[in-house]
Amino acid sequence: MPSSSQHDLAIIGSGPGGYVAAIRAAKYGLSTAIVEKAPKFGGTCLHWGCIPTKAMLFSAELLDHAREAEKFGLKIPSAEPEIDKIHAYKDGVVNKNASGIEFLMRKNKVTWLKGQGRITGPGRITVTAEGQPETAIEAKHIILATGSATKALPGLDFDNKAIYSSDHILKIDRIPKRMAVLGAGAVGVEFASAFRSYGTEVSLIEVLPSLLPIEDEDCGKELLKSFRRRKIDCHLGSKLEKLDRTDKGVKLTVVGSDGKAQTIEADLLLSAVGRRPVTDGVGLDRTRIKPDARGFIQVDGMMQTVEPGVYAIGDVVANSPMLAHVASAEGIVAVEHIAGLAPKALNYDQMPSCTYCTPQVATVGLSEKKAKERGYAVKTGVFPFSALPKAGILLAREGMAKVVFDAKYDEFLGIHLVGPEVTELVAEAGIALRLESTVEEIAHTVHAHPTLSEIVAEAAHVALGMPIHV
Repeated sequence: MPSSSQHDLAIIGSGPGGYVAAIRAAKYGLSTAIVEKAPKFGGTCLHWGCIPTKAMLFSAELLDHAREAEKFGLKIPSAEPEIDKIHAYKDGVVNKNASGIEFLMRKNKVTWLKGQGRITGPGRITVTAEGQPETAIEAKHIILATGSATKALPGLDFDNKAIYSSDHILKIDRIPKRMAVLGAGAVGVEFASAFRSYGTEVSLIEVLPSLLPIEDEDCGKELLKSFRRRKIDCHLGSKLEKLDRTDKGVKLTVVGSDGKAQTIEADLLLSAVGRRPVTDGVGLDRTRIKPDARGFIQVDGMMQTVEPGVYAIGDVVANSPMLAHVASAEGIVAVEHIAGLAPKALNYDQMPSCTYCTPQVATVGLSEKKAKERGYAVKTGVFPFSALPKAGILLAREGMAKVVFDAKYDEFLGIHLVGPEVTELVAEAGIALRLESTVEEIAHTVHAHPTLSEIVAEAAHVALGMPIHV
């Protein structure tokens, strides 16, 4: 029989949902254990997603700035990417963050059980690790935070030679001359942007008619203009009909919405067509939980599943955005409920979404289309970065801010941003949504000059029909 230990809470998975939940639980005085099979904490976000990709994108951004140095009155002899040094920088950022999480686990006296966790009965988890005796946890409450994994389309199995996943492209040992990217969601456009800055010729293929198809349509249109200026070859409304591996890489047959076929040759294909929840092998068969056809788990507003005492957070949750900050927020709700508090259910309309390509894209709240579908008397206000002095200083004049609001009550419903550092600017709009601000209140909030944040107020003035700088 495996050895056993008793805890108030056991968490399977140490990504941004799991480790945040563990820290919050410990601070509430709950004896907490976390099960993690990887050698370091942090999950996909830290090791294969958010952090390493943004590090690579920052290298790409600096490279772009260095190439334009003379426009700023500077002379830089050369600016060329070195993939091994980019990886060294990226890995250093990741490792430092992983060490920081491990320190927080020790500081908060969270027990780390290394291995694969599986529910084996009510309030019981068995942990298995190669070369180690099986152990078990008895827990009053369990949180499933096992995250997601890359998804391959039929016939496009990853071989890390001709076809890469978003995980393995992070370890590529060369900068390809030509690269095809399948999928123009956040992952696809971020890698397309980074490798274009590195000097790669990029072809981006999307079956839907827009870049970033889940965002407001104007964001996709604005980003498309920029990508075309950067000579990123975008094939929208196009389907990958056939893929052939060749001596030089891959040959793709792509069929557009007009039915015409086109051949694209590249050194490799990056498949960025989405992710799948990791719910196989975690013991759901020993519970009342029945995942849907895609493997997602249903929960209530407190993140509770139908199995008493078992919660789920993050990428495994049905109808929850696959975003690190959403997982963290869900973890806090679950733990506060376990601790006997009365947390409010999350309002998913208020979850920000950020894409770190060049230019960046950031949104929070309802898109114009969704607001109309919900019956609002929708009005919008759009302001371009080209009219903003700080954007001119940065030579980053592309993009815009689009405010969406209800004309009847002046209720602020959402903002959609494309441009420099908008992933930082969107937080202001998130607060405005949470406080149920009106567009007039945003317009009358004095923004410092010259800053990029002025664009939020400028868009609000446009929405009120009283534009200042356009």
